[in-house]
Amino acid sequence: MPGTDIAEAQRIALGELAVPYLPELPARGPGAELVGRGAGLLVELPVELYAARWRIAARPGRDLRRARDLLERDLDQMTEQAGEFTGTFKVAAAGPLTLAANVELPVGGWLLRDPGAVRDLTGSLAEGLRGYVAQVRRRLPRATVLLQLDEPALPAVLAGRIRTESGLGTYRPVESGTATGLLGSVVSAVDVPVVLHCCAPDVPLELVRSTGASAVALDLALVDRLDPLGEAIDAGLGLFAGVAPTLPPPGGRGPSSAQLAERVRQLWDRLGFPRARLAEQVVVTPACGLAGATDGYARTVLTACRDAGRRLAEE
Repeated sequence: MPGTDIAEAQRIALGELAVPYLPELPARGPGAELVGRGAGLLVELPVELYAARWRIAARPGRDLRRARDLLERDLDQMTEQAGEFTGTFKVAAAGPLTLAANVELPVGGWLLRDPGAVRDLTGSLAEGLRGYVAQVRRRLPRATVLLQLDEPALPAVLAGRIRTESGLGTYRPVESGTATGLLGSVVSAVDVPVVLHCCAPDVPLELVRSTGASAVALDLALVDRLDPLGEAIDAGLGLFAGVAPTLPPPGGRGPSSAQLAERVRQLWDRLGFPRARLAEQVVVTPACGLAGATDGYARTVLTACRDAGRRLAEE
């Protein structure tokens, strides 16, 4: 979400959505963004900032304390506003492969270059997320908690497109089976439904299904092959359908709920599924994060997504 006011961002998320969430506000700086927030959840694997990049540290320090303090404040605000919430509430964290492609080893280079380090990071993250989800459950005792694993780097990791720190080379690809095992270990550790989010092209849907994730979150504008998506949905995978632009068109207005509902409806019809299944299996969402938007546009888009979902449910 845009801005730095967690109280206002939480009010918007609770007020405008059928599936509200704990917002992330990267404008607050290091420790509030995707990588720093996720690295702050690691257990017995401290991190620090060095040359504006996160790396594994010898011991916990100021940077890690800041990341954890920011999350604690956010959780306090969540508890204050959503403590009696009874529906599904979503929290998010960076997944292990995206962290491995964005956190450096102490000697330099991304963790991705060392398979043993990637395994250690994954185990540390699984333990940290287990504790994180348990804490959210205690704070929201009447809610059903949903965890979103953010893996924007997943296709690049699998294809060997992650560049070395020099920018002159790339790291070797991570095999699909290895990636499935790493992600699956995190999914199984948290004991709540998991939606795997990736707003990049070429999301490996068969891999996502194999991890045990309950749903996948996609930017539908980047989906160019419908058969794998249809197979995943037919197998029972839920779809967080990213159809709302994260930024307004130049001089334009945000999309209406009718426009968003029609985009989802057209895709569903092309896939050949009965309309009765649509509302059961699909959540209408923005294409990706809204951190670059204005507060007003973010509110408009979230309201349109909520209302589009209601339109589809009423059909």
